Amino acid sequence: MIFHIAERDTWNLTKVRGVYAPDSLEREGFIHCSTREQVEETANLLYQGRTDLVLLGIDESRLDAPLKFEMAADSARRPGAARFPHIYGPLNLSAVVDVRDLRCDADRGFKMPPDIL
Repeated sequence: MIFHIAERDTWNLTKVRGVYAPDSLEREGFIHCSTREQVEETANLLYQGRTDLVLLGIDESRLDAPLKFEMAADSARRPGAARFPHIYGPLNLSAVVDVRDLRCDADRGFKMPPDIL
């Protein structure tokens, strides 16, 4: 299972369109994702305090687009940095097996939902 953090409105529009293709796909050529262990760090680094997010649980075996695990662009500055999953194409909705609100806590930070698949 891999995960993607999305804006709730964008995800709701995606359900109508039938495919998820965020701006990063056009801009960078892939959709940024995280492993279970990377979700909290990613959310707190990039989205702290946001209240309009959902966490997509993605079954990588159901992806239509290629998936590659690659180093983040800033990995040279972070010794021991892990590889992140990147989806090289639109995300087909049949690969999304879990969607839930990603809520920030009282200090405006995020925690991985404990009951996620």
